Amino acid sequence: MTNLLLLIPAALLLGGIGLVAFIWSLKSGQYEDLDGAAMRILDEEDD
Repeated sequence: MTNLLLLIPAALLLGGIGLVAFIWSLKSGQYEDLDGAAMRILDEEDD
């Protein structure tokens, strides 16, 4: 029983941290250009 008193808050805390990180990545524009990187690797440019 005492294990649950430690594990439940720890799981909620880690889940909250993951949710905050996901929302931050949405707001910072991480998912705006999903095809850009895929097409950029196929682009043959001479440097």
